[in-house]
Amino acid sequence: MSLARNVDRLRSLPKVDGLRVARLGRGADASSPLEEVTGFGDNPGSLRMLAFVPAQLQKPRALVVVLHGCGQTAASYDLGAGWSTLARHYGFALLMPEQRRINNGNTCFNWFNPEDTARDSGEACSIREMIAHMVEAHRIDPRRIFITGLSAGGGMTSVMLATYPEVFAAGAVIAGLPYGIASNLREALDGMFHSPARSARELSDLVRNASHHRGPWPKISVWHGSADRTVNPGNANEIVKQWLDLHDLPATPMAETNVDGYPRQAWWNKDGETMVESYAITGMAHGTPLGLAANDQRYGVEGAFLIEAGISSSYHIAKFFGLTGWIPDAAKKKVDAKSSKPALTPAPHLARSIRAAVAEQPAEPKHEEARGFDLGQIITRALTAAGLMK
Repeated sequence: MSLARNVDRLRSLPKVDGLRVARLGRGADASSPLEEVTGFGDNPGSLRMLAFVPAQLQKPRALVVVLHGCGQTAASYDLGAGWSTLARHYGFALLMPEQRRINNGNTCFNWFNPEDTARDSGEACSIREMIAHMVEAHRIDPRRIFITGLSAGGGMTSVMLATYPEVFAAGAVIAGLPYGIASNLREALDGMFHSPARSARELSDLVRNASHHRGPWPKISVWHGSADRTVNPGNANEIVKQWLDLHDLPATPMAETNVDGYPRQAWWNKDGETMVESYAITGMAHGTPLGLAANDQRYGVEGAFLIEAGISSSYHIAKFFGLTGWIPDAAKKKVDAKSSKPALTPAPHLARSIRAAVAEQPAEPKHEEARGFDLGQIITRALTAAGLMK
C-alpha cells in the first residue's frame, strides 16, 4: 500500500495516531479482573481508568501502568499479555488506562498529537492523574511506579517517561517509538515506516525539553521484533540512543547475551545496576512476545499482536522492574513442624541467575568506566535476581 493511500486512510480516523491495525473484540473483558475507576481526577484526555489490586501486595507497594495497542481494550491486552496474572502472583497493583473510540477510531493512544503528548495536557495528563489516584488510594510507594506499553501504547509509554520522568523508576517499550519524533501525521508515518536516524543528542534533548527534570532518569527496557512491518525495528535503536545519552552511557553495549534464544544488550551504571536493555526478537512481526517464564509459568494468551515467541516479555519486564523476587506471606510463614522454626523457601533457578549474572559481565572493559569481572558483584546480583537479597 502506498504512503499516500495510508495517509488517506489514517486521516479518516479522529485524532489518529498513525498506527492502523485490525480491531479486536471486547470478548476478553469478562476474563479480566480489571475494574473501572471513575472520578479519579482531571481527565482532559477523556480516557477510561481500569485497575486491579490483588489482595496481597509486596512491600514496599509497587504499581505497574500498562498501555494497550491499537484495536485493543485494556482487558483484551491484559488477557493476552498476562499482566493481572503477574500482578496476582507477585503482589503489585496494576493500572491499565483505556482509549475511547471518541478520541481515536481504532482505540490507539494518540502518541504524537501535541495536545496529548505534553506535560499536564491531554492523554498524558489523564494517565498522570490516574497514577496519582492509585498512589493515594492504595498507598503505593512513589519510588516504585513503572510503565510499559505495546505499539501506540509503547509510543505513549515514551511520552510518559519523557513528560513525567520523576514519576517512574523504569519503563518498557514494546514495538514503539522514541519520544518527540512526530508532531503531525506526516512525521508519524515517516517515523513508523522509515525511522529516520537522528543523533543521540538530538533525541535526548527532545526528552530534556519535555519537562524541567534533570535527572536521575528512569531505567528503560526496549523490545522489538526484527520482522515488524508496522513499526520499523529501527525505532528500537533510536529509543536506546535517546536513553543512553540521557544516562550518559556509551553506545557500545556492556553485555551481549542470549535470553531464551534471543539477543539482549545491556548497559549499566557505576553501581552495576542495568539502566538500559534491548531485546531483538528475531523473525517476529509486530506485537508482544509471549512464552514460558523463567519459573516455567505462562503469562498471557496468543491473539492479534500477541505472538508466541518462546520468551515471556511481560515476565522479563516485571523482572527488570524488580518485582519478581517477592514471595507471598503465606509461603514465607511456612513452619517446620519439628523445629517450629520458619522453613526456608528454596529459591528456584539460582544457578540460572548466577549464569545470567556472569554472562552480563563484559569480557573486557569497553570504555574507561566499565568495571571488570567482579565475583562478589556477580553473586550479589544473582542472589538478588533469585529473591534472596533485597
